[in-house]
Order: sequence, then structure tokens, then C-alpha cells
Amino acid sequence: MGVRSGSGGQVLTLDTLARLGRGLRTPSAAHKLAVPEGMTVPLGCDAVGVPAALSEQLLSRLPRVGCVYADGTHWWWLVPADSDYALEWPTPVQYATGAVVPDAPVVPSLVHRGEGNLPYTPPIPLYLALCRLTGTTPTWSRPVSSAG
Repeated sequence: MGVRSGSGGQVLTLDTLARLGRGLRTPSAAHKLAVPEGMTVPLGCDAVGVPAALSEQLLSRLPRVGCVYADGTHWWWLVPADSDYALEWPTPVQYATGAVVPDAPVVPSLVHRGEGNLPYTPPIPLYLALCRLTGTTPTWSRPVSSAG
């Protein structure tokens, strides 16, 4: 079900409207993580906030690590935009749309720069590693159905 925008315009689905609404909310005090010079974000950019103690354990569990920022209490891992779609990130992870992270005692600084020109940590390996470290069973938001 969708809403038609304007006369004869594009149909906006509920998912699209929800994503647009998310973009309107901005924390009162926040920091936008800057992508290092020479890197591009063709898929947009969000961030996954992980407590610092868990983050150090993640480094050795991931096949590829992109750009990571630290603010004293959390490490923020850059992922492609909408990496929260159909994923319920485990507690105590925080998800920051647009890589706009909540205010912290220390402004986030780059602690790891990914190789190449893309700043992303692949979200599925990150999600699975976090589930393992937190003892959370991975859950997927959309039910699996067979088309037959």
C-alpha cells in the first residue's frame, strides 16, 4: 500500500515514508562523523555504535573493517545507509542514521581508517559478530516465505 505524491507522481510506500521521517529527527546535541578525505560514500552512510569494550573484541572477528571512530564510551563503525533495514541490532548497540551520533563527553575521532576508498564495514558480518559477542540470537524482521 502506498501514497501517491502529487497528481500522477511517484507512489510512496510506508517504508519510504518511515525513512523520510527518520531524516527529520535530529538529536539536540550530536556529531556527524566525517568521512576521511579521498573516500566516497556511494551507498550513503550510517553508523553502528558499540561499547568500547566490545569493539576491541570485534576487530579480530571481522573479515574487513572500514572506518571506526571512538568517543570515549563507544566506537562508531561506518556502514552503508539503511543497514538497519530488516535487522534488529542487539542491545547495547546504537544505530545512528546519517552517521549523526549522540553527543558524548569526547568528540568522536578516527581510530581506524578502512583500506581503499570506501569507509564501510560490511554490516552483515558486523551484525553476526555482535550477536555472537552479546549472546543474542540473530533475528530477522521480515518472515521468510517461499514463492512457488
